Amino acid sequence: MASDALLIESFLEMLSAERGAADNTLESYRRDLDDFAGFLAARKAAASTASREDVAAYLSDLTRRGYAASSQARRLSALRQFYRHLFADGLRADDPTRTISTPKRRAALPKVLGEEEVDRLLAAARAASEVEGLSAAARLRALRMHALLEVLYATGLRVSELVSLPLSAALRDERLIAVTGKGNKERLVPLGPAAREAMRAYVACRRAEGVYPASRWLFPSHGESGHFTRQAFARDLKDLAVSAGLDPSALSPHVLRHAFASHLLQNGADLRVVQQLLGHADISTTQIYTHVLDERLAALVEGHHPLSRRD
Repeated sequence: MASDALLIESFLEMLSAERGAADNTLESYRRDLDDFAGFLAARKAAASTASREDVAAYLSDLTRRGYAASSQARRLSALRQFYRHLFADGLRADDPTRTISTPKRRAALPKVLGEEEVDRLLAAARAASEVEGLSAAARLRALRMHALLEVLYATGLRVSELVSLPLSAALRDERLIAVTGKGNKERLVPLGPAAREAMRAYVACRRAEGVYPASRWLFPSHGESGHFTRQAFARDLKDLAVSAGLDPSALSPHVLRHAFASHLLQNGADLRVVQQLLGHADISTTQIYTHVLDERLAALVEGHHPLSRRD
């Protein structure tokens, strides 16, 4: 059987001749495969005879060396192409990478606003709706934004659920509203006094101006959907962020949904309750917010454990 160096060279020649791979691509493959060959040599193994266990051990070694999941996935992709080439050319009777799972990237932690930042945003929205001398249209827009923000932070709704709320949600004097989420699943979410008051103020202004009298939507528009769009809300939210002294690039409706969940957990809410409020079918989706719990526990230990007060 040919040496690892010859097998790698044969594979690279195929990439160049048949696929027109660029020099940088070829060099990248060479580095990855040479590293794998070096790992195998230390185990007194070779690419021509490497087993599934050898490939799995190599990925574990990459983890020990601090390679990110994305880098490991790229190396595994190179190995898969390499072994498919050997198999296609009859140089191997099997492919040891066939049943190896691609390393999963760790889910990125969501961007979260602090409670003080959310307060500033809500205060800016409220102040914008109370400015003297506004035109009727401008006041209605300001009241709409204030209502959107209060409801979003009070409920943690998906932005698509928020903008498509029915008008009836504001007409009932109830602490819970029914929301239809993904998969047409209905759930109940709480609505605090501030959110209810903001919705009522917006609806009262809308009726006084005779705007959208026949619309069934809480936040109507002249667009195809009949209601305010998530894109328009995201745009207006960035404008409001500037007036509140916040970074508009770090703010979106989804960030406020994250803030709702994180602040609940930070203040002692149960993860299962947050899962239900967010409308997550699987609690594993909600567990991304447990970094907030980790920070809270660390702060508790730092502040209360005797060892933390020693010099």
